[in-house]
Formats: sequence, structure tokens, C-alpha cells
Amino acid sequence: MIGSLHGRIVSKTPPQFTVEVGGVGYELQAPMSTFFRLPAVGQDVRLLTHLVVREDAHVLYGFATEEERRLFRSLLRVSGVGPKIALALLSGLSVEAFARCILSEDVASLTRVPGIGRKTAERLLVEMRDRLGPLEGDGARGAARPAPETPEGEAFDALVALGYKPAEASHLLETVGPGTHSTEELIRRALKSAVRA
Repeated sequence: MIGSLHGRIVSKTPPQFTVEVGGVGYELQAPMSTFFRLPAVGQDVRLLTHLVVREDAHVLYGFATEEERRLFRSLLRVSGVGPKIALALLSGLSVEAFARCILSEDVASLTRVPGIGRKTAERLLVEMRDRLGPLEGDGARGAARPAPETPEGEAFDALVALGYKPAEASHLLETVGPGTHSTEELIRRALKSAVRA
């Protein structure tokens, strides 16, 4: 999978743009939150990406921040939500605003986003409730997320990717105890702790 791109912007037509990397032009789509942060045509850009493979196309999506990409990926796991709706949500709400909508069960704000009806909004409330930890630290839910660039943060993300809820991932990392451990060691010890529990 293509995880990131670093190259020169050669065209921009919202929500699509093209980035040339080593002589190859990659067509991407992005939420408006990312699109508005893009530099001018001809300038260099570095983006995180997510590749969606469909029967009729391979579509590459670009994101300015890890939080946006993480939310996009979480939204794709909600039944009835595809890339188009996920892009609309990220274009209409910031990551923080989306998290607030979910935590406060604000259906009205979600339904203001084009393509989101009441049923989809209610499904989002139910299915996204347990996935908010990786989105914004989620201290209100007792799942304090470690800083992303640390071994603890990388281990936390790995445990969530393996299917643990954010609160469970935080608890497992707490059981590892103090000390300087690599990301791999933290994950190994946390998983051992989960088996013993």
C-alpha cells in the first residue's frame, strides 16, 4: 500500500489534485480540510495517503495529518459509509468537531453534512463511540493516548489496529510498567499481559 507521498503539486481541481513523484503523477482526492492547506501548484508537498481498491478503480486519498487519515480509515469500517461520505464528513467537520458530535450524540450536526441522513448519523454514533480514542486522545473516556511519535504511541496505535478498544490498549500498556522499551517490546509485553488477564 502507498502510505505517503512527497513530491510536487502539478494540478489542483477540488477535491482532486496531482502530485508528481519521481516523474510519476499520482492523482489524489482529499477532504477540503487538507485541500485548503495544500501549497500552490509547483510547490513541494508531503502527504499521508490511503489507497482504496475497488472493482473499477484504485483511488488514492491524501491527508495533511495522521488524525485525518485515522478518522477516514475508521469511518470506512462503518457499514454504509464509503470513501465519498468519509470525505464529506472530513470536509464538513474537523476531527475534533466530529469527536464532539459523537461524544455528545449530536445527530443534528452530523446530518448537516451532505450525504448524511438521520439513519447514517445514528449508525455513526453507535459504531464510532468506541473508536474515538485514537482520534483525539479521548481523555474524557479514560483512554489517554500517548504522544504519537513515541514508542508508547506507536504501540498504542498498533494495539488499536489489532482490534483493542482505546481504553483496553491504554490499560495493557500501563501493565507493562516503567522502563525504556522499544515499540516492538511494548507490543509484545502488552499482548502477553492480555493473554494472562
